[in-house]
Amino acid sequence: MNVFVWIEQHNGTPVAASWEAIGLARQLGDTVTALVLGQGVDDIAQAAIHYGADAVLKADDATLAQVRFEPYVTLIAHLVQQHNPDIVLAAATISGREVLAGAAADVNAAMLPDVIELSLEDGKLSAARPVLGGKVLSVEAVTADGPQFATLRSRAFPMPEPDANRSGTITEVSPVLADDVIASRVESAAELSGQVSLTDASVIVAGGRGVGGPEGFAPVKELADVLGGALAASRAAVDAGWIPYEHQVGQTGKVVSPDLYIAAGISGAIQHQAGMRTSKVIVAINRDADAPIFRLARYGIVGDLFDVLPALAEAFRNRLG
Repeated sequence: MNVFVWIEQHNGTPVAASWEAIGLARQLGDTVTALVLGQGVDDIAQAAIHYGADAVLKADDATLAQVRFEPYVTLIAHLVQQHNPDIVLAAATISGREVLAGAAADVNAAMLPDVIELSLEDGKLSAARPVLGGKVLSVEAVTADGPQFATLRSRAFPMPEPDANRSGTITEVSPVLADDVIASRVESAAELSGQVSLTDASVIVAGGRGVGGPEGFAPVKELADVLGGALAASRAAVDAGWIPYEHQVGQTGKVVSPDLYIAAGISGAIQHQAGMRTSKVIVAINRDADAPIFRLARYGIVGDLFDVLPALAEAFRNRLG
């Protein structure tokens, strides 16, 4: 089995879930080939080998500097048609879902999106993925012949340890589309700095309507900082203008799978659960003992978040030194 893995990167920074995809690819196939597209991506190509790729197909060109649908989809589809891999994987980010779905459509291949479990049975992929807002786990299998595409939810699969002693072949490939025939342009990109990425975070502390206003996120952020985690919010808090949209977790926000998710002042509407129910450990803090979030949580604290969060922050600060 030959497995392709698209290594998604933005401004020279690889998406961590791409390395998780390489780790899974090593379990599924005999040969793992990383697709590294961008501009100035030599270090990423080498890192792909260290994380487990046997070979790299590297396209280094100004037309690929930013992830754009047309040049990325066309090139990945071209490489799949040229090399005929058995499986093609990528991270289930916004870009990953879009680009891989487009490439799969171009080569008329089966596509399994946003999977949290993936196995191989008689040469065909079988996957489990949350559907209906995460309330149901759907088990799906590929039946068609040809390449099989899948995108993997971040943190659903183990991160492999890089090995600087690994070696592999790096082959240069050329983009398919010239810049003057690409319909879209990236005019500007604003990079958020100084924050832990929600998608990559192993610990997330989230606040909801119960924080009462923008200032109510202070103890939420304090606990997140103490734990080295990310700050998140429910849609209600975002819609109220208390915190920017990039912090939103839920059906219309980010989908996360941290090791620890602390929900403070969040009732647990099904739309919010859709974005965080695959978290490994969920802790709920709410004054309403009947809040739906408690049915999802492993640990629940019935109380005022403004009393509980500072106490937790102090306890963790003492424990963690």
